[in-house]
Amino acid sequence: MTHVRPPVSALRDDPHYLACVADLLGVLAYGELVAFERLAADAAMAPTFSDKTELAYRATLEFSSFLRLRDRLSELGLDADTVMEPFREPLDSYHSHTAPGDWLEGLMKVYVGDGISSDFYREIAHYVDSETSSLVLEVCDARNGDFVVERIRSAIEQDPRVAGRLALWGRRLVGEALTQAQRVAADRDGISTLLVGGADRPGADLAELGRMFARLTDDHTKRMQALGLAA
Repeated sequence: MTHVRPPVSALRDDPHYLACVADLLGVLAYGELVAFERLAADAAMAPTFSDKTELAYRATLEFSSFLRLRDRLSELGLDADTVMEPFREPLDSYHSHTAPGDWLEGLMKVYVGDGISSDFYREIAHYVDSETSSLVLEVCDARNGDFVVERIRSAIEQDPRVAGRLALWGRRLVGEALTQAQRVAADRDGISTLLVGGADRPGADLAELGRMFARLTDDHTKRMQALGLAA
């Protein structure tokens, strides 16, 4: 499917489109801020100094991305606190329902939970102007959890019994993450308009939305396979 991007000038000339972009940058910004806090806390559970260092480094990347998003909102004449506020409750609810019980579950959440949410925002990036799309993709690409794969596979080799528990945890994470994505898309007019369009701009039809969520599920399956786990 060919996606028709709005022009960059729409951010200046179209208040409705600007409100849609504000929703997208707002949910991303709050997600990055919470991810920074979560990774910093997870580092306390890390069993080795190298693991602590890795998670602390990842936390700094998340905070750097938050600052980029906050600064972009400011450039657009928007207050970051105001724009992020509508997403506090749904994202906090997701994190409260997926609080890891140990180090391995925390790593899984970084790789699986953050992975599927990033995939969701990458999909939306097809429907925004090139400048916004580039920023969204750069932020999502910075959420690289590949370092998790080696740790999880090593843990399974040392104790194969953890595989079943982590597989179940992965299914729970993807279920909660997809529910969150669907909720955000349904509850916020800006996010839903970017996806499905409106009277003045094209968007995805129901068939394309179905394919989008199928892609999200397929990518999750590939991540689980990379970990040596059943999806």
